[in-house]
Parts: sequence; structure tokens; C-alpha cells
Amino acid sequence: MKGGKLIIFSAPSGSGKTTIVRHLLGKKHLNLAFSVSATSRPKRGKEKNGEHYYFLSLSEFKNHIKNDDFLEWEEVYRDNFYGTLKTEVERLWAEGKNVIFDIDVVGGLRIKKKFPEQTLAVFVKPPSIDELKIRLKKRSTESDDKINMRIAKASVELATAPQFDTVIKNYDLDTALAEAEKLVEDFISKPNPEKEA
Repeated sequence: MKGGKLIIFSAPSGSGKTTIVRHLLGKKHLNLAFSVSATSRPKRGKEKNGEHYYFLSLSEFKNHIKNDDFLEWEEVYRDNFYGTLKTEVERLWAEGKNVIFDIDVVGGLRIKKKFPEQTLAVFVKPPSIDELKIRLKKRSTESDDKINMRIAKASVELATAPQFDTVIKNYDLDTALAEAEKLVEDFISKPNPEKEA
């Protein structure tokens, strides 16, 4: 695989990474395209296949794993798989785009390891675990049990922050958005040292 730049935003659920990624996608000069992940979990609400996720059955997902079709994948919760299809990144690179990811920390670090020179890995840090819990409850999309699972996972994820290229502290959204934009702008403007992988 060869191509443009890869920009990863990882964080515990509720940290604001999706808001940051959406903001960056709106900045035309960055030439970004969003990498849609595949998942074996069912659709929620108004989610659309191919836009929010590629929704696969559990057996389809496992077949893709067997065929080495993923750049990275993980079983996030029991029988709940998420992953990045190689074809998705290749498609976006073929369009001449830089690829941006809104991805969990394990997946983000795996991609960084495969493409160390082409990847900017950013960790978005919430103000606190308490604030995270408030944000997740405000969403009203999940049960208390699911929220508690996410909070437990968040503590583990926060410990991985030093493995990322940089950390954005999302205490104030406008500041975090400006910081993210500057980081991505600087990274994209640098020549690609290694196009082959």
C-alpha cells in the first residue's frame, strides 16, 4: 500500500474526537477524506451503511479477518468487532486524499505502527473521567451498563496517551479545534518521506 497521509484521532468515547474530525473535514484546504470503519454491531438510529460504518454480519467480518482484508481490527466488546478495510484507505488515496480516522486507541496505534512516517496519531484527552460520564449520559444513546463499560475502558485508554505523537486536551472545544487544525495543517504540508509501505 502506498499513498497520502494518514491522520488518526483516538480517544475514549465522549472526549470530542468525532466533533474535531467533523470540523477538520469541513476545511477544504486540508484535502481530507473520512475513513469509514467496518463493524459487526447492529445499526443505531439513523445510521447508514457506507456513511457511518460498513455494517457486516459477524461471519462476514470474520471472513475479512481470515482473508487479511483489514489494516487493523479489534473485538472492542464481545462479538462487537470494528476494523479498517484496506480497500477503504486505498480508495481514498486513489482520489488523492489524505485519510482521517476517528478510531479507538488500539486501532489507531496499529495503523501508526504500520505507517510510522505517513501517520499523525493524535490522542484527544477529556477534562476528566467525571466530565466524560456527564457527556456520555447527555447523549442518551446507551444504557447505564454500557456507559459504565465505556468509563472503565476510558481509564485504560487514557494510559495509552503517551504512545501517540501528540495529545490535545479538550477542555475548551474552540481551543481544541484550532489546535487540531494547526497540527494537521503542519503535518500535511511536510513532504511524504516514505510512500512505500
